[in-house]
Amino acid sequence: MAKKWSQLIRNWMTQKMDLPPDVMMDLPRITMIGQIHIYIENHRGLLAFSDKELRLLLKQGQLLVKGKAFVIKTILPEEILLEGKIDQVIYINE
Repeated sequence: MAKKWSQLIRNWMTQKMDLPPDVMMDLPRITMIGQIHIYIENHRGLLAFSDKELRLLLKQGQLLVKGKAFVIKTILPEEILLEGKIDQVIYINE
């Protein structure tokens, strides 16, 4: 019950105060440039990485990025910049 109430308050504040939803609702912000760059903010950690796959933990679920020739250009506690050929971006709900 408290979780739903908290969610309602966040939604209301986001709408009334014109605050970005990703900040208030703890959502990831994903910025892609074509199929060659993806910048992901507000994640909870790196779960898996290879030259074909990146898997990040989110507040609710996971984010899976599939493609080829992946290279992590920048990695910070809540931000990551990935380069390569991006084929798919998939949300995995738990």
